Amino acid sequence: MKRLELLIIILTIGLLTANAQNERKFIRSGNKLFMEAVKDTSKIDTTKFSKAETEYRKALNKKPGNNKWDFNLADALYKQMRFDQAEQKFTDLTEKLETPEEEARSLHNLGNSQLMQKKIDESIESYKKALRKNPDDLDTKYNLAYAQKLKQQQQQQQKQQNKNEQQNKDQNKDQQNQDQQDKQNDQDKQNDQNKNNKDQQQQKNRQNQQDQQNKQQQQQQPQNKISKQDAEQLLQALQNDEKDIQDKVKKQKAARAKKMKVEKEW
Repeated sequence: MKRLELLIIILTIGLLTANAQNERKFIRSGNKLFMEAVKDTSKIDTTKFSKAETEYRKALNKKPGNNKWDFNLADALYKQMRFDQAEQKFTDLTEKLETPEEEARSLHNLGNSQLMQKKIDESIESYKKALRKNPDDLDTKYNLAYAQKLKQQQQQQQKQQNKNEQQNKDQNKDQQNQDQQDKQNDQDKQNDQNKNNKDQQQQKNRQNQQDQQNKQQQQQQPQNKISKQDAEQLLQALQNDEKDIQDKVKKQKAARAKKMKVEKEW
């Protein structure tokens, strides 16, 4: 980015009052400090620019509203990299300066202050306004082209960022779908396993129930059916019991008959 416009005030010699001499003394001192700082291209001498600012403010305290001194003050703020304050100063000055050349210089420096704050769109607009006031200013044309190039790079970066974000979004969506599908597959497998386990348990329960029924039938079978030998023994016992009963009956009949006979003899 090229030059920052500076208005070095050329002082005329004449009959001045004591106050006017003091004001110009501050301006001369500020300009001297400013030019010494500008000559040192190896570094930015913020100390001298700060002292120049102090001198300009002293002059403005004596005589407020001097646009040329305000312009130099705004330049000193810019050189101290206090870009937001410089921007405000140049914005105010642009509305007060009288000639197109002065307005163009103020707009040029306004664009620089905005560009240093990465306000690219605002700086482009300020450079365009400056060129409307002074179309032949090559430095403003250069700075405008530089700002437009930065704008293009910014758009490309934003486009690439949006593309990357979309790709990441699509990848995340695909991953989510895959995770959901894997989860569903796992759930289906688990459901199948649970169903198989349930079927196996039911089959096992039926088998246990069948075994239990068979066991009960086996336990009941001896009670309902006896062997041939047991049956013969049981029949023999019944026959013996029946014979005993018959013998007892005969003896009882014989006893009653004898009794009756005796009674009759009496």
